[in-house]
Amino acid sequence: MIEQNTQFAETIARELHLQPWQVFNTIKLMDGGATIPFMARYRKEMSGSLDEVQLSEIRDRHQQLIEIEKRREYILESIREQEKLTPELEKLIIAARTLTELEDLYLPYKPKRKTRATIAREKGLEPLAGVIMTQEPIDPEEEAEAFVDSEKAVNTVEEALSGARDIIAEWVNENLAARERIRNLFTREAIITSRPVKGKELEGINYQNYYDTNEHLLRAPSHRILAMFRGEEEGFLRLTVEPSAEKAVFELNRLFLKGNNKATEQVGMAVKDAYKRLLQPSMETEIRQVAKEKADEEAIRVFAGNLRQLLMAAPLGQKNVLAIDPGFRTGCKLACLDRQGRLLHNETIYPHPPQSEVKEAAAKVKNLVSAYAIEAIAIGNGTAGRETENFIRRLSFDRPLVSIMVNESGASVYSASAVAREEFPDYDVTVRGAVSIGRRLMDPLAELVKIDPKSIGVGQYQHDVNQQALQHSLEDTVISCVNQVGVELNTASKQLLSYVSGLGPALAGNIVEYRNKNGAFRSRQELMGVKRFGDKTFEQAAGFLRISDAEYPLDRSAVHPESYPIVERMAASLGCTVADLIAKEELRSKIKPEKFVTETAGLPTINDILSELAKPGRDPREQFDLFEFDNSINTIEDLKIGMILNGIVTNITAFGAFVDIGVHQDGLVHVSQMANRFVRDPNEVVKLTQKVKVKVMEVDVARKRISLSMKEAGDQGKR
Repeated sequence: MIEQNTQFAETIARELHLQPWQVFNTIKLMDGGATIPFMARYRKEMSGSLDEVQLSEIRDRHQQLIEIEKRREYILESIREQEKLTPELEKLIIAARTLTELEDLYLPYKPKRKTRATIAREKGLEPLAGVIMTQEPIDPEEEAEAFVDSEKAVNTVEEALSGARDIIAEWVNENLAARERIRNLFTREAIITSRPVKGKELEGINYQNYYDTNEHLLRAPSHRILAMFRGEEEGFLRLTVEPSAEKAVFELNRLFLKGNNKATEQVGMAVKDAYKRLLQPSMETEIRQVAKEKADEEAIRVFAGNLRQLLMAAPLGQKNVLAIDPGFRTGCKLACLDRQGRLLHNETIYPHPPQSEVKEAAAKVKNLVSAYAIEAIAIGNGTAGRETENFIRRLSFDRPLVSIMVNESGASVYSASAVAREEFPDYDVTVRGAVSIGRRLMDPLAELVKIDPKSIGVGQYQHDVNQQALQHSLEDTVISCVNQVGVELNTASKQLLSYVSGLGPALAGNIVEYRNKNGAFRSRQELMGVKRFGDKTFEQAAGFLRISDAEYPLDRSAVHPESYPIVERMAASLGCTVADLIAKEELRSKIKPEKFVTETAGLPTINDILSELAKPGRDPREQFDLFEFDNSINTIEDLKIGMILNGIVTNITAFGAFVDIGVHQDGLVHVSQMANRFVRDPNEVVKLTQKVKVKVMEVDVARKRISLSMKEAGDQGKR
C-alpha cells in the first residue's frame, strides 16, 4: 500500500504541480479518516497548507488511479486466462497510464459477441486476410478461390474476399496506432451538427436555436452541448459528431496501404469499411463522452459555485421574525419565530383578492408584531410576494423593524420532506413553508442544509449532468461551507450537525439525543459522553463545534482542543489568563509565534491560533445588507425599456446571470452585458444574492423574457 501510494503521489504531484510529499501526506491522512475541512484547517504542516480545492483534487485523482489499477488487474487476469498474455503485452498494460490506453490494449482480447469478423474466422478465412494484408503483388481473386467451400458457406470468390476484408477491418479497428490517430483527429476536428427531427419542428420549438448548427465539439460552450444532447434525448434533434470522413480514411490509408496493387485495393476497401462501420461509431461515442464530461464538469462547477454563494449569504442573525408565505386565494401564512427560530404562533390572513380583507389582515399583523416583539419581517418572493411586500410597507408599527424579501426556492420541497414532518408533525406544509422562509432570513446556511441542494434552483442543466458527480460536488460544497462557518453545538439541527467534519447523520442524531436528555453542552470535552463518539471523531469534529456560552473561552472559538496547551503556554508566558489573552490585543502582540512551534504545530498553525484569538468564533460571512425593489414595479407589464432598477442575482450560468427585479420573472443579464470589458466567466463580475443595478433592454411579455444590462446601468459588478 505504501509503495502504491508513493507511486500515486508522484503521478498526482506531477499532474497538479505539487510536491510529492504534500500529496503522499494528504493520501496518508485521508487513509486515516481525515476529512478535507479538517486537513485544510488543522493539518497545514502535513499538507504544506494546501487548500480545500487542492485537497479535493488529490482525493478525486487518487480514487481514479485506484479504479485504473483495479481495471488493469482485471485485464491482466482476463488475458492470462485466455493464455495470450505475452511478456511484451504485459509490459504495455503495466505501463498504460489511462483507462483509454488500457481499453485499447484489451480490445483484441475482449470477449466479443458474434461479429462479421468472427463469422469469417469460423469460415476459415483468416489466412486469406493475412495474405492480402501483406499487399504483395498477388491476385486476391486467385488466392480466394482456394477458400471457396460450400460446406463452410463460402460459395463464391467474392464471399471469400468479403469475409477476408471483414477480418482486416477488425484488425484496423483494433490497431493501437490507428485508434490513436483517429482519436486525435476527432479531438482536433470533430464537428457537432444539429438538425431538427423531421416532422417534430413545432413540437420541439424550444430547441429552435439548434435546428441548423455546426461547431467544433470540444470548443462549444457547455450549456449548448447539454442543450443539444437533451434535445436529442427527447427526440427533437438529430446530432452527428465527426471530422471529415475523407480525412479520416486518408489518415488510415497512410498507416495501412503499402503498395499499389490489387491486394492494396482490397485493404483500402477494408480500411474504408473499418472507419465507417467500426472506428467512426466507436470514436464518436468516445468523443461524445469526453464532451459530455467536460460540459458536466463546467455545469457542476457553476452549480457548486452558486450553491456556495447562497449558503454563505449574509445572515440577519438572531431576531424575532414574522415570516410570511404569500398567496392570493389561499391567503398569506404567518409564522412568528423567536430568536432561536422556534415557532411560537401561526395563522392566515387574506389581504389580497378575492377576499381582500385588508383591514382585518393589517390588524392581525400589527397585533402579532407587538405581541411577539417582532424585529424583522421575512416575505417569500413567490406568488403574491411583491403585493404582500407593498401591503406590509403601507403599515405603521409601534417599533422600528425591517421587511425583507426572501428567495423561497426549495421551500416547498422542505415543507413536504420527512425532515419537516419530523420537526413539525402537527402542522401542514404551508406553515412549515413560512417557518422555512423566516429561518432562511435568520441563517441561510442552517436552513438550506435541510434541503437537497439540487432543489434549491441555482443550477444549469442540473438534470442532464452526471447525477453522481453532481451530488458529490454539492455535498463537498455544503460540507465546506458548514465547517468554514462553524456550528453552534447547543442549537444546531441534526441536519446541520450531520455536515460537520467527522460526524454524519447517525452521530448528529446521537448528539441531539444527548442534548435533549442531558441539557446543553457545557464543554467540548463533554462530547466524549455521546454514544459512539470516539477519539477519532473528536479529533475531526471538535474544532468546528462552538459553545457560545461555554465557561472555558477556547470552547467558544475555532481553536482545536489539541492546541489548548499551546494557548495556555502563551498565556502563562505573559502571566495572564486565556481570557485575558483573547480580550487584550496588547498582550497578543507580545507573542512571538516561533517560540511556540512544536513537532506537530508549525508556524501556520500558530499563526492560525493567534488570528482566531483576535476574533474568536468570528462568522466569515458578510454583514447583512438591506435591499428594496422599486415600489412602482410589480409585474412584467410595468416594465419599460430604459428603466434603471434595483435587482438581486438569483442564478449564475456560463452565459450570464439571472436577476430578480421584483416582477415574478427573473431577467437575464447576458455575459456581454455585464461589464465594459470581455468577461469569460460571469462569476468574475457578480455573485449570488448580490445587489445590482440593471437597465431594461428588452421585454417579451408573451414569452416572459426580460433582457437586462448592468453595463448600461453603470454597474460593473463586484467592487
